[in-house]
Amino acid sequence: MKKSIRLYISGTVQGMFFRGFVKENAEKYNVKGFVRNLDDGRVEIFLEGDNKDIEKMVELCKKGPKHAEIRSIEFKEEKFQDFKTFKILHI
Repeated sequence: MKKSIRLYISGTVQGMFFRGFVKENAEKYNVKGFVRNLDDGRVEIFLEGDNKDIEKMVELCKKGPKHAEIRSIEFKEEKFQDFKTFKILHI
């Protein structure tokens, strides 16, 4: 079953290779969507894929890459949009 979720991650997450970490793992788990830094210091992640793969990605995002410090994560269920790739977006 397909699922879409949007995450907002707060903490020391920008400048920590967080976006690259998310993209690398999304490709590994065949998850589509995007990741981007927000002006307020958070990272926004939109994930689409099979339930089990989304759950794996959420668990990875809760930990982040080596030097990231996650303070909080907001989750929001989203309508499936059928993304074809996973991209790093730049504002």
